[in-house]
Amino acid sequence: TLLMATDTPVLIAPAMNVRMWEHAATQRNLETLRAGGVHVVGPNEGDMACGEYGPGRMAEPPEIIETLSATLGSPLEGLDGPRLAGKTILITAGPTREPIDPVRYIANRSSGKQGYAIGAAAANLGARVIIVSGPTRLSPPPGAEVIPVETAEEMLKAVQDEMPVDVGIFAAAVSDWRTASASEQKIKKDGSGHVPALELAENPDILATIAKAKKNRPGLVIGFAAETENVVENAKAKLKRKGCDWVVANDVSPSTGVMGGDENTVHLVTSDGVEDWPQMAKSDVAARLVDRICEELDESVWT
Repeated sequence: TLLMATDTPVLIAPAMNVRMWEHAATQRNLETLRAGGVHVVGPNEGDMACGEYGPGRMAEPPEIIETLSATLGSPLEGLDGPRLAGKTILITAGPTREPIDPVRYIANRSSGKQGYAIGAAAANLGARVIIVSGPTRLSPPPGAEVIPVETAEEMLKAVQDEMPVDVGIFAAAVSDWRTASASEQKIKKDGSGHVPALELAENPDILATIAKAKKNRPGLVIGFAAETENVVENAKAKLKRKGCDWVVANDVSPSTGVMGGDENTVHLVTSDGVEDWPQMAKSDVAARLVDRICEELDESVWT
């Protein structure tokens, strides 16, 4: 009844489960609306709150605003645009793989879900998002550029190549160690019972390298601390040791299910203190973190 009573242009941005969107009744109703002069933007394809992937994700705010402007025939007045428009945010995500031989490698259980969720949240607010990602099974968030890497050294180079950026978020689980010299051939048992020695070398510290850079340092550098004990205290020490601005700390003990799971419980450690966030979906952690980033960037404009 509301639509029937209006004589102004109407724009809808549908969002729903992929099966609901593809249902014949939905498509028939959509055609009826279009035939009646209703404008439609989206939906886009992507990850959904229900855990599925496909068409049904609401169009991004910049796309909705652009469509509104086109529908009205003039730019919208009184809208400053998305909060992160004009900002570039770089995020590292996922694990690294350090080769032992052509078949085996040193890695960890990181899924990359938290880093990708942060990328999606930042892109939703209009940021240019670059995700330097170790190997994952995740689809790139809509609006984000993903640069795939495998090793810690590759990740550092990719990050440095993208500098300068406004915000650097280092959520990847980077291997501390790599083999000093990876074998060119598969290492095999010889039946003697002899166990070959594996010599390790220390990997570069990506977070510290960027945080302490004298040139092209991001205005805000955020590290992640995956801990199994003394989570907050270790994060405070990491904040000082690495030279970053914030540390997002979480407990990744096996009992928490954080590694590879869809939920997280984090503590935001800054020079001002510690914020203890409740357990929530990784997408909600991402949204809250990006909101805090917006607040920080807004404050920096006036200081």
